[in-house]
Order: sequence, then structure tokens, then C-alpha cells
Amino acid sequence: MRIGLLTEGGYPYVSGDARLWCDRLVRGLERHEFDIYALSRSERQEDEGWIPLPPQVSRVRTAPLWTAEDDGVVHGRRARRRFAEAYGELVASVSSGGVGPVRGVAGGAGLLDGSSRSGGAGEPSEGGADVEADRFGNALYGLAELGRDEGGLVGALRSEVAVRTLERACRAPGALRGAREARVPDLLTVAAHLERALRPLSLDWYEDDGLGSVDLCHAAAGGSAALPGLLARHFHGVPLLVTEYGVPLRAHYLGASGEAPVRALLAAFHRRLTAEVYRQAACLTPGNTHARRWQERCGADRARIRTVYPGMDAARFAEVGESPECADPYTLVWVGRIEPAKDLISLLHAFAEIRRAEPKARLRIVGAAAGSEATAYLGHCKGLAAQLFPDEADGVHAVGDNPVSFEEIGDPAVPDLAEAYAAGAVVVLSSVVEGFPISLVEAMFCARPTVSTDVGAVVEVIGGTGLVVPPRNPRALAEACVALLREPGRRARLGAAARARALELFTVEQNVAAFRGIYLEVVSHAPVRRVVLDATGEPLPFGTPAEARVPGRWTDSRLVAGGLGVAGVAGVAGIAGVAGVAGLGGGAVGRPQWALGAPVRATTPGRATASVPVTTPASAPAPGSAPRSPSDPAQGPATAAVPAAKAATASASASALASDRVRATERSPGTAAGEPVPAGEGAR
Repeated sequence: MRIGLLTEGGYPYVSGDARLWCDRLVRGLERHEFDIYALSRSERQEDEGWIPLPPQVSRVRTAPLWTAEDDGVVHGRRARRRFAEAYGELVASVSSGGVGPVRGVAGGAGLLDGSSRSGGAGEPSEGGADVEADRFGNALYGLAELGRDEGGLVGALRSEVAVRTLERACRAPGALRGAREARVPDLLTVAAHLERALRPLSLDWYEDDGLGSVDLCHAAAGGSAALPGLLARHFHGVPLLVTEYGVPLRAHYLGASGEAPVRALLAAFHRRLTAEVYRQAACLTPGNTHARRWQERCGADRARIRTVYPGMDAARFAEVGESPECADPYTLVWVGRIEPAKDLISLLHAFAEIRRAEPKARLRIVGAAAGSEATAYLGHCKGLAAQLFPDEADGVHAVGDNPVSFEEIGDPAVPDLAEAYAAGAVVVLSSVVEGFPISLVEAMFCARPTVSTDVGAVVEVIGGTGLVVPPRNPRALAEACVALLREPGRRARLGAAARARALELFTVEQNVAAFRGIYLEVVSHAPVRRVVLDATGEPLPFGTPAEARVPGRWTDSRLVAGGLGVAGVAGVAGIAGVAGVAGLGGGAVGRPQWALGAPVRATTPGRATASVPVTTPASAPAPGSAPRSPSDPAQGPATAAVPAAKAATASASASALASDRVRATERSPGTAAGEPVPAGEGAR
């Protein structure tokens, strides 16, 4: 089948999110065809280029989210009215939204609305949630239709009309308190953010030869990455699959900044967009139970959620995981991206207590800082380590050494990632915020026991193969590390169990196999575009199976020995055609008849298997014999089986062919004149 893979700031670019798992998925599904639709986040990311793409990627289309050019279209009066109505409904729905997530109602249509306005913890009614969901969705698709029909959407979203419309929505009765307090700078900030978030509505990806030609849209994340999938579903009915290994809404909450009115309005917009994505997606595939809980809380239907763990390359850690432990039994290792959320400050304070219990203990922190904030945090951690652990020496003539070291992958002591995990007896994770802990899975592949904080999907990942402590608790973290350092037998048992669990749940093979099955499941439940009708006029399930979309010749056009197919010859007078057979003269080279042309009406199976009586010339009365009465039972079913009207409507050529077939049937041994002849006997 043909898959439209939708990404934002990731694949196929060299840097970005979800790059590795997307590449492994595309390479693992070599029998499918992929069209990549990528949104870039910065000019630098575009300048870095793409990773090498496999041959199953047939097309790549990119668009920048960091900038947008106005197409110069000036709206007329009617187009301006359409924009004002659609944008007004959108911002009115946003400005009346609640401040916190609520549980979705039955059917997955629950949205996040207005509990804060009532001042309590009550949840909106199902009817109110449906109305708000439809209001936001209709406004969103109205803007997309305007951009597709008239153009000029970028300029309209940047216009003064958009700001004034937003202001009216914030001043309207029933608006959020934070929205009512918004000033002009706040309104300008929110309008600029909405224009950036809605840039995918202006793209030219939604034509019949674009996303309209794919069988399935797979969004690698929610939010803006899923917007093209929503529009493909709206314009062409293409089913949407959304994968979230992190939760974009949660990331927005954690990274929100600015004045209170700005935070309130932007949070409400992202909640509305997230709920619309969850409502319209045919299937949601969170990467862990932690992300699944967020999706259910935001209104996703449980029946459409399939948890699929991310697949990781286990081969690179096989040598370390299968070899006996040879690391220093008193060394702790931390591996990851250095940033404040990793809480290395608590880890350093915990290591101070570990050193008091085990003076030989050492801590190796392996990772790099990206960005000015992370670099400043790394400098603060190094200063704290120097203060807590002054350089120590074994004697007066030895050089002092700090028991805490900061290293990066590629250093002489740590040439690659596997060597970083192999250097320690215990791997530590001290995060206060974590989605899917990749470093823990890598440590499990290396058969290393772990001590980690109970955040995100940590407990789900390690199961019972490691120790878990509360976050921001240095004493508990120190006690767990000391317990494992003092028990080598326990470390070995936990490490072996961790590797077995990782090989069972977190490999590339299980990830690819899961998505292969989900693709087939979603496409099998998608609306059939070329409708095949049965005898009652209802659409025939699987009338156009997924195999029909495979490019090239996938079946032979051989004639099937059996009855004359209704798709080929006009039929034989008195002999019913066999349903689904390509008959003489029917079918096209390389494809079966049901896969061609306009909607066709299939013959019911009962006609294909029933015995059909035939009237032959031998059934005429002999000269001199008395004619039979119509009610004579000796006549049997021969004369009543086929109405004369049916034979009269056959074409001349078909009648001649029918006569030859009937005479051949008369001469068949064991078949008397006037007896019922099973369907297909004439072909013998």
C-alpha cells in the first residue's frame, strides 16, 4: 500500500525528533511505498540535509514551519467574509476553553472545556463537548477550504482583521478570565502563534496527486505534524494514524512562557487541536502507557488506541550484553542529554552519601549539552561536583583525582555508546521529567541493572528488572545504589532479566511487525473508494482489497474453467453465470474484472452454487404424441426452470453459442433430456 508519512522537525532531516524510528520503520516495511511529507523547524535544519533514503521512498515534499511567504492574493468581499466567520469561530472556541484536561466522554469525542469557568472540578456534558468539538473542527476545515479555494490564507492570518477578531472573542461573554485580561501585546503574540501553527493549512499537499493518492496517512507526532493528515481525511477520506512517543500537549505545558493571558489562550488552542486529532484519527499508537493515559485524558477513544513500544537496534549492544561483566564493580554511570530536567544536582548530592558508605565508588556522567541553557546547567553541575568532591590522592606524591567525571561520546575513554554502559556496574537515571527512557532500554540491552526515579514510563519499561525511587529524593537514590553495589549476585540477576525483557519488547523487529499489522487493520476498515455493490445494493466488504493497490501486475488474467462468467459473455440462455469469474472475453490483461472500471454489482453466492435446470430441444413432444398439459407433473422442472423472456433477451451471438453448449450438454453421458444440469457442467 501507499503510506503518507507526516513528520515535523524530524525525518528525513539529519537532525530532529523521531528520525531514527521513522527510518527503521520505512526500511523495515520494504513492500510498502512511502511518500514523505516533512515540516522543517529551522533554516539550519534544512541546510543540514537529509539522511540516505531507502528505495521504497518514492517522493519527499517539504515545507518550512519557521517561515511562510504570502502568495500575494488579496481577498474580495466574499472571501473576507468567509475568513472572518471561520476564524471567528476558531478563536471563539479557543477563548471559551477550559484550563485543564478532563476525561473524554463516551465515543472518544470528549474535549477539554470550561471546568475552570464554573470554579469547580466538574466535567462538561457530552452534548456540550460534542458541540465545542464540532465548532472548532468546522472552523479549522473552513479555513483550509478557504486557503484551497481562494489562497491568501497566510496574509489573512497576519492581518489586522485576525487580531480584531481575536480581541472580540476574548471580550465576549463566557470567555476565559485569562482571555478577558489580554492586552494588545498579548493579542498580537497569540495571533502570531496561531498563524505559525496554522501554516500547514496553506500548503498544496492536498490535491488528488498528493495526499489524496495515499491509502493511509501516518503522523509521526500529534499537533502540527498531524494537521496535514486531518485535512487529507477531510478532503479525501484518507484514514489517519497518529504515533506519539512523547505527548506534544504535555511538552507545551512544560515549555509554556509569557504572560498569563498568552499562556491561557495558547494552552486552550493546543488542547482543542489535540482533541480534534484524537477524535478524527482512525488509530492512535502511543509509545507507552504514560502517553496512553494522556491521550485518554484528552478525549481519545480507548478502542482506537494500540500501544506500540519504540524499536531500538539491539545489535550494537549485543557484545556488551552477552559478555561477562568486566567493569569496575564500584562505578556508577549516567548517560543522556544534559539539561535541567535530568536533575543531575540531586544525583551529585546522592553520590555524596554513596561515597560516605562506599569510599571506592565513582560516578561517570556521559553526555553533552545542547543550547545556552543546557550549557549553563552543565557548568553549574561541574562547579557543584568540584565543591562536593575535591580532588583526592592516594598519597602525598600522587596526583589528585575527582571521583566524578564529565565525559562525552567519542572521547578516548568512551568511544561509543556501548562502551559507556559497559564502563559501569550500575546505570542511574535521576530525571524529574521523562517520557520514554531510551537510556534505560539501552542499559537493559547491555545487561546492566538500573536505579531510576519513578517518572514517565520508567516503571513500565524496566518492569521488575531494576530499582525505582521517588524523584528529587537524593537519600533514597543513594540507598538503592549502595544496595546494588554491595550485592554483585543481585546485579547479575537483574541485568540478565533486564536484557531478556528488552529483547522481548523493545526491538526494531517487534515495532515493524506491530505497524505492519496496524496498517492492514486501518486500511481494511477504511471506506472503499471504488465501491463494489452486492445483489442488495449494499457496498461489498473487501470488494477492493489492499492488494489491489499494489503497483504492477499482482495476479494472472487466466480464464477460469467453469461456467461462463457474467463479466465476459452476455450469458447463456438458461445457464446462469458464475459469480466472480472472469469468463470468456471478460477481464483485462494483468488485473481481474472486479478491480476495473465503475462500481459493479456482484452476483449472490446462491446463484453461483445452485443447480440450474435447462430446457433442451429433446424435451419437445414427439410427432403423434399427445401434448402435455402445463400442469402435468411428468413435465418436471424442465419447462418451468427458465422463463422464455430470459432466452428472448439474449443477443444473437450469445444464442448461437448457447445452442452449441446445450447440444453438448445433451450428449453428455448420464444426463437425460430435461434433467437439471449443475452450473458449470456445460463447460465440460
